[in-house]
Amino acid sequence: MQFLAISGSARRLSTNTAMLRAISEIAEGDHAVGVFDAIGDLPVFSPDLEAPPLPVAVQDFADRVRCSDGLIIASPEYVRAIPGGLKNAIDWLVSRDEIIEKPIALMHASHRGDDMLAQLRIVLATVSTRFSGDLFLRFDLMKRSPAEIADHLNQPANRGAVAGFLQGFAAFCSR
Repeated sequence: MQFLAISGSARRLSTNTAMLRAISEIAEGDHAVGVFDAIGDLPVFSPDLEAPPLPVAVQDFADRVRCSDGLIIASPEYVRAIPGGLKNAIDWLVSRDEIIEKPIALMHASHRGDDMLAQLRIVLATVSTRFSGDLFLRFDLMKRSPAEIADHLNQPANRGAVAGFLQGFAAFCSR
């Protein structure tokens, strides 16, 4: 299965992005994980811009969503809410058919952020008929460098957790 992992952060050294990149490196077997880390490149959503041709960055994003078997979203919490860049990316997909039946699951790179996660669950359950609230993987990775995050996720117990998550998500996508 080909999953698209979307980072909700526009920060260059984002913890969530580093987690998703590490997961893409350790994904095994039939699972491939591509990382979309260009939330900051998307223009601010406007219905006036939805008519073809779409802005290039939006078209690329929509194409990557369309070509994936499922989406894995990981995002920081900003002021107890969904970051504006991630909400903007979701807004670009709302009136398009790429996301309506797309399987979606969440990962999180912090021990906190539950307010944002609750909001994100509501939004994703609204835009996709295939959002799984049950599939969720969380690591406490705050204040670690990308190399430290990769090392942490490569520990046997964490590799096993990632493998179990990806297998569970693949099964969900196949239903």
